[in-house]
Amino acid sequence: MTDITPDTAPAITYKVRKRRHPVIAFALEQPLGSIGLVIIVLMMLAAIFADVVAPYDPLQTNYIAIMQAPSADHWMGTDDFGRDIFSRVIYGARTALAVGFIASLAGCSIGALIGMVSAYFGGWIDTVIQRLMDVLLSFPIIVLALAVVAVLGKNIVGGIDINLIIAIGLPIIPKVARVVRSSTLSIRELPYIDAARAAGFSHSRIVLRHIMPNVTAPFLIMLTAYVAQAILLEASLSFLGLGVTEPTPAWGLMLSGSAAQYYQEAPWMIIFPGIAISLAVFAFNLFGDALRDWLDPKVRM
Repeated sequence: MTDITPDTAPAITYKVRKRRHPVIAFALEQPLGSIGLVIIVLMMLAAIFADVVAPYDPLQTNYIAIMQAPSADHWMGTDDFGRDIFSRVIYGARTALAVGFIASLAGCSIGALIGMVSAYFGGWIDTVIQRLMDVLLSFPIIVLALAVVAVLGKNIVGGIDINLIIAIGLPIIPKVARVVRSSTLSIRELPYIDAARAAGFSHSRIVLRHIMPNVTAPFLIMLTAYVAQAILLEASLSFLGLGVTEPTPAWGLMLSGSAAQYYQEAPWMIIFPGIAISLAVFAFNLFGDALRDWLDPKVRM
C-alpha cells in the first residue's frame, strides 16, 4: 500500500460560485415575471412623465376631429369630443396606478396588522376579529365596494377620491388578514417569541419587531396581486359611474357612456382602454406569481 504524504496527496480545489445580482437572478429564473415587471415599470414611467409622453392635452376638445380613426396624428384615434385617446390612456394610467397602489397598500397593511394581532393574542380577541372578517368576506367584492361608495359619496383630496380608495381597499382587508393570521399562528409558537415574552418585551414590540419581518414575504406577494384587483375594481366602479367622473381620464370611465354607444362606429374608443386595463392586470398577476415562487424557498430548491 502506497503511503499518501502531503507532497503526494491530490490537490483539492474548491469552486466558489459567484452570486448573481438579485435582479439578474430574478430575470433569469422568472422570465415571465420579468416581463410583467418591465410592463409595470413602463406604465409607471408613462404615468409619471405623462406631461412629456402624451402628445395632446387629455381634456382638450376638438370638434373638427370627432371620432377619427387611428392615424399618424392620433395613434389611438379620438373620442366623441375630439379628445386624443392615446393621451387619455396615458393620463388614465396615473389614476389607475395611484388608486391601485394606495388602495392595495392600505388594505394589505391594515389586513396584515389585524391578522398578526388576531393570531398573536388568540382567545376571544381572535374569535371576535375573525367573525368580523367573516362578515366582510360574505359580501361579493363589487357589492361591498358599491355599498361603501354609495354611503360615503365623494371626497376629493389632491385629485384622488379618498372614499373610492376606502371602497376598494376594504374588501382586501379580510383576505390579507386570513393569510397573515395563518402565518402568524406558526410563528408565535417559536422559541424566540417565548424568549421575547420572558425578557419582558411589550406586545407591540413583539408583533412589530419579531413577527412582522417574518410575514413580509406573503405580504409583498399579496400586495402585488391585489394591485391588479384594485385597478380592475376601480375601472368597474368608474364604468358604473361611481368611481372617477368626467372629465378626469380613467380607463374604466373611457369604456362607459358614449364609448359603449358608438362601439360600432368607433370601436377604438373601447378597444384601447380595454387593452390598457387587461395589460395592467396581466402584468401585475405575472409579477405576483413570479414573486411568490421567488420568495418561496420550497419552490426555489
